[in-house]
Amino acid sequence: MKRFILFILLAVSAAASAQSYVYTEATELTIVGKLMPGKTSNPYHRVDTTLYKGFTKRENQLVRMSSGMACAFKTDSRSISVCTVYGEMDDPVNTNIISARGYDLYVKQDGKWIWASSGVSPRKNPSEPLKLISGMDGSEHEFLLYFPAYSEEYSIKVGVEQGAALESVPNPFRHRIAIWGSSYTHGSSTSRSGMTYPAQFSRATGLQMLSLGCSGRCMLQDYFCDVLVDVDADAFVFDSFSNPKADMIRERLVPFIDRMIAAHPGKPMIFQQTIYRERRNFNTAEDEKEQAKMDMASLIFKEIKSTPEGRKKYKDVYFITPDACPQSHEATVDGVHPDNYGYTLWAKSIEKPVKRILRKYGIK
Repeated sequence: MKRFILFILLAVSAAASAQSYVYTEATELTIVGKLMPGKTSNPYHRVDTTLYKGFTKRENQLVRMSSGMACAFKTDSRSISVCTVYGEMDDPVNTNIISARGYDLYVKQDGKWIWASSGVSPRKNPSEPLKLISGMDGSEHEFLLYFPAYSEEYSIKVGVEQGAALESVPNPFRHRIAIWGSSYTHGSSTSRSGMTYPAQFSRATGLQMLSLGCSGRCMLQDYFCDVLVDVDADAFVFDSFSNPKADMIRERLVPFIDRMIAAHPGKPMIFQQTIYRERRNFNTAEDEKEQAKMDMASLIFKEIKSTPEGRKKYKDVYFITPDACPQSHEATVDGVHPDNYGYTLWAKSIEKPVKRILRKYGIK
């Protein structure tokens, strides 16, 4: 009998706790970082895989994940909760589970985004409400809530205390800059989804990155180009030499660029060299393979701009070199992917060259 009474009390307590929040679908707030707004049947997908074909089963899963997306809002609630209905969920061995299927919350303070909280619901009951933060002062704050990097969602609801205000805000970031890339761009090995280098770049510059990171699958494929051809963006950034081997880069790069130029004339297209992978350090075979990729990318960009015709045709195409490796060589998780600090270095290393290029096109 005592156990039954205890069960009833716990159930009533849980119900009261759940009822203390009013939930609003994130799509009723301000969605940030959406690659193709209004063009996906599920608003949290980055690509509508019922419309774009050619993807492998794994690629279909990856492009439906919400990496790079967030919502912005303001509220005076003292606590904030999130309730999620998940589709596919990943548990990457080299990525913090909070980044993979949890949330990352920031507050704007004195014009800067300051980390406030992060968390994830238990795998055994992932749809249960997740209280992200409590004990706030009750004054109005502007928030930025990053969605999971390696999961698919059917519903994301933001909860505030009953009686508190919850309103959308104007997009806190400017312009639309599409970025397609590998697991680096997707966010592999981050501890929180707000620590991807595109997200860090956006918070530092105010420029909106629209991420199509696709872990392990960014190899200059035609069917990915089909998507990018249809993207409405002011500029394009690519991390496209991390996954393909040197011969694939030679075969596919120029046709890929030509299609993008035809579809987006006059738009800047910034290609990034692949970063130095630490597993090259004492492995001669890996070192040769990685150097071959880097050399091939550099050679092709030198070739396409080596003639007046090439300089004219590819005048809006740029090649920059990011750096995610400190002198200590200690900013890696698995010898392939940087840790949070490595991604911070990456974001900082491209900030000046990317901003300098974009200013030529009035993007600032």
